Amino acid sequence: METATKNNHIGRKIGRIRELRGMKQEALAMELGISQQAISNIEQSETIEDTKLEEIAKALGVTPEAIENFSEEAVFNIINNTFKDNSSNNNNYLCTINPLEKIIELYERLVQAEKDKVAYLEQQLKK
Repeated sequence: METATKNNHIGRKIGRIRELRGMKQEALAMELGISQQAISNIEQSETIEDTKLEEIAKALGVTPEAIENFSEEAVFNIINNTFKDNSSNNNNYLCTINPLEKIIELYERLVQAEKDKVAYLEQQLKK
C-alpha cells in the first residue's frame, strides 16, 4: 500500500508534519523568516539542504531525523493503537485524551502565537 508521503520526498513529509501540527504555511514561513511561497516550494521539493532541514525541524518542534523517517502509516498505527481497546475483540474505541487538557493546550498555543505575531509586527515597525 503506497501512502501519499513517499519515502524519499522530504517536502511532502514537511508538509504533512506541518499539517499534523496544525500549522499553516504562513506561520511556518514567519517562523523561518521566509515567504509563504518559499514554504510551498520547499514542500514540493524532493530534497532539501541539511541546514534548511534543521531550521524547519526546529520550527516544527521535531528533529531532522523525525522528518526524514516520517511515515503516515506509522502515524495511523499510533492513532489506532491509542484509541483502540485491545482488551476486547469487538473493536471498541476508547478516548484516552482529556478534552479539557487539549482545550487548554490549544488555547495556550493560540495565545503564544498571538504574542509571537505582536512581537514580530513590533519588530517590523521598528525597522
